[in-house]
Amino acid sequence: MSPPRKSKPRRPARPAAASRRTSPQRALAARIDRLESIEEIRMLVAKYSLSLDMRDVDAHVNLFAADIRVGRERTGRAHLKRWVDAMLREQFTGTSHHIGGHIIEFTDKDHAHGVVYSKNEHETGTEWVIMQMLYWDDYERIDGRWYFRRRLPCYWYATDLNRPPVGERKMRWPGREPYEGSWHDLWPSWKAFWANPPAGEPEVAPPAPLGQFLTRMRRGAPDPKIRVR
Repeated sequence: MSPPRKSKPRRPARPAAASRRTSPQRALAARIDRLESIEEIRMLVAKYSLSLDMRDVDAHVNLFAADIRVGRERTGRAHLKRWVDAMLREQFTGTSHHIGGHIIEFTDKDHAHGVVYSKNEHETGTEWVIMQMLYWDDYERIDGRWYFRRRLPCYWYATDLNRPPVGERKMRWPGREPYEGSWHDLWPSWKAFWANPPAGEPEVAPPAPLGQFLTRMRRGAPDPKIRVR
């Protein structure tokens, strides 16, 4: 009687391609995704200005999430289109929105927030109104594309080109009473600066962690109530 044959050890199954990725490869893929997301969000802001100034309202509202909130009770791009169309048609002949600095920070891979400076010009009746403002933005990636979830506009001034808005209530639209534009209301540092003049050797707080510059500057402050016009 012949001795029993020894069974050959089975080779372990080869892992799928995704599971074969090393930790450095996964980290590199995540960094590339983050860079591509930053670029797409920056393009989103540029598309906002162009579509608004050229009055392509369909292109404009499609930059927002399909279930975008419009006012307190309405949602959807159709309601946003109605609001944008009325604003542009009734208040302005022409506009130009010049994008300035843009800071973007991520909550997770599909959600981000940012701040965008914007210098704007408006032809309104017989006056030429210039404006300095910023947007506090919330962005969301849905089905692989980035959209605006919300834009919160905060204004420093709006005034006729030939009338510098020195003093308080710098929002000075033609035919309307001047009002404040919430320019500093996002940032507690503004009031803290004026309330605490230096005394003795100044102290310097540690830098904000990477990716938390805006969060640190907001310091948990609530969103201000905004008056558009």
